[in-house]
Amino acid sequence: MKTLIVFYSYSGKTRAIAQEMAKKETCDIAEVRSAKAIGKLKAYTAGIFASIKGRAWPIMPLEVALPDYDRLVLLAPVWANNPPPALNALLEQLPSGKAIAIKMVSASGKSDCEERLGAIIKEKGCTLESFIDIGVPRTNR
Repeated sequence: MKTLIVFYSYSGKTRAIAQEMAKKETCDIAEVRSAKAIGKLKAYTAGIFASIKGRAWPIMPLEVALPDYDRLVLLAPVWANNPPPALNALLEQLPSGKAIAIKMVSASGKSDCEERLGAIIKEKGCTLESFIDIGVPRTNR
């Protein structure tokens, strides 16, 4: 089964986790990047509001083709107990028929987005293989 780790990292902390996972699993990795630079003020105000509402913000095209993979591992930070707008944008692009594992990263190691993300994955014709909240201290997230 060909696996791709796809991650979004605002601060770089989720990037480090994704890179470590890719080395251990010896699989490909791709980063989701916002189409526009997002400053802290916008991330912590408009970004939080967009996350709560489940809205997507434009992202750059990925450097890989999602249909080329059987399994996708999605990693992202938790924003106000929800996925960030960049992950919401990626979810809109999911091709059907994929096995999806989701890993949400936060200081608390808790989020309330498993049910909502599971519904989106199912609506896209994919299978939610697993959902894991990863707790990482603020200095290491």
